[in-house]
Amino acid sequence: MKTKRIQLMKRLYISVAVFSLCGMSAMAQETYENTRLVDNDLNGTARYVGMGGAMEALGADVSTMSTNPAGVGLFRKSKVDLSFGLVSQQDATKFNSLGKTNASFDQIGFVYVLNKTSNSGFNIGFNYHKSRNFDQILGAANTLNNASQNKLTYQKYRNKVFTDKKSMTYNQIDGLYMDNLLYNKNAGKYYNYPATGYLYNEENMGYIGEYDVSLSGNINNRIYLGMTIGLHDVHYRNHSEYTENFVANADKIPGLTLNDNREITGTGYDVKFGAIFRPFDANAFRVGVYMNTPTWYDLTTSNYSTMTDGTTSVPTHESYDFRVDTPWKFGLSLGHTINNVVALGATYEYADYSAMGTRIKDGGYYDNWYGTYYESSHKDKAMNAHTQETLKGVHTLKLGAEFKVMPEWSVRLGYNYLSAMFNENGAKNGTIASPGSYYASSTSFVNWKATNRITCGVGYAHKNFNVDLAYQYSAQNGEYFPFANYYEGKTPSNEDNIATATKVSNKRHQLLLTLGYRF
Repeated sequence: MKTKRIQLMKRLYISVAVFSLCGMSAMAQETYENTRLVDNDLNGTARYVGMGGAMEALGADVSTMSTNPAGVGLFRKSKVDLSFGLVSQQDATKFNSLGKTNASFDQIGFVYVLNKTSNSGFNIGFNYHKSRNFDQILGAANTLNNASQNKLTYQKYRNKVFTDKKSMTYNQIDGLYMDNLLYNKNAGKYYNYPATGYLYNEENMGYIGEYDVSLSGNINNRIYLGMTIGLHDVHYRNHSEYTENFVANADKIPGLTLNDNREITGTGYDVKFGAIFRPFDANAFRVGVYMNTPTWYDLTTSNYSTMTDGTTSVPTHESYDFRVDTPWKFGLSLGHTINNVVALGATYEYADYSAMGTRIKDGGYYDNWYGTYYESSHKDKAMNAHTQETLKGVHTLKLGAEFKVMPEWSVRLGYNYLSAMFNENGAKNGTIASPGSYYASSTSFVNWKATNRITCGVGYAHKNFNVDLAYQYSAQNGEYFPFANYYEGKTPSNEDNIATATKVSNKRHQLLLTLGYRF
């Protein structure tokens, strides 16, 4: 196997009109990788989690400022909360350095009641919470029949999807295979090596930390209005290992292993608006409505990847800056309390993830007069079209209940249902003329299905102190593909490159403890 470093090339766009892939994009700045940034966890205080997060109309919890900031207006006393716990994935097979159970610092925040009359008030709040915990182990294995990852590159070459290394459809995987495996010097031709099966393992680590500053007002104890400005801090790391065992071949190559290490870092910001109404003066029933703007992310992705046959290792690495705009989110919530003993909440949210936008940076300039640096960007129309085809709107239902079983003790229950974000036939497609394709260092993807969460909790409050404990079980199934399927035509052909789906799951347990103080 030849050793050749993949060099940075000048990026050009090409038109792709051939190559019938059943699927859609590549890694880095691309649809599947971007979804990691928009799929938020249920996290916050233990009371909020224990009630399934269905508190957007009930309010009076610091965690509501990340969804419906009007909930901050229902505080009568100032309060500070601190939350931490454990996250566990017990059914996973340990891979690399990530453990099955990991500690997590999840939340710290406060609400300060600035002024309060008998009927009105104004509150401010700050809260940090881990909106996304990336810790996850994923493994998959299956047989292959006259198919392989390198055959996908071969078919892209054969169908002139890329014409040279400058093509936007020529990704890092293509470069490794074209330069080190597929070309036969003696014959002066390119060949491919079908595999009998594959083994894939990956670990995801890191988090998105969300810092929220919230303002909320109370008008006559009937109308509560709020606004939150949020800053999102992204720290994502992925290590994956993909191995194929080749069909016996004249070159006596038993197979190959690709190791990929990828990082995504950056920041984003958003604004949240919300309101809570009490329609009936003598009734505790409440209606909450809220709207969250897109999170406007400015990100950098980088990778270091190697391909090895067991004796020789060939590296490739890239780094790329880009922007992502998540979709708008809208919510409606109902809440009711009964004699200060029972609290009931229900929330519906909708976000159209097909509207998620990827942007390409054009560069920037420094304004000496104002001492400011400006950057511009434009829409990645090709990748955004793929996003529209691959993703869809997500409906979220959150239900929660709290029962005060004794003056100082409460028990809580909650449930969440999130519909699938991915279309059933979605897939990665390295034929898209986009930087997201060019900077790809992996071909695998998972079409995750609906998510179900079950939560419960217990709380103890004495004078100004409270201690809350919550448990959350989250389950999601999906279908893993090592690469997008290629079909030569409508009838079966030896040129086809097809991998059947492998069922995978992400089942996670969370134990969360909150310490709180009112003042």
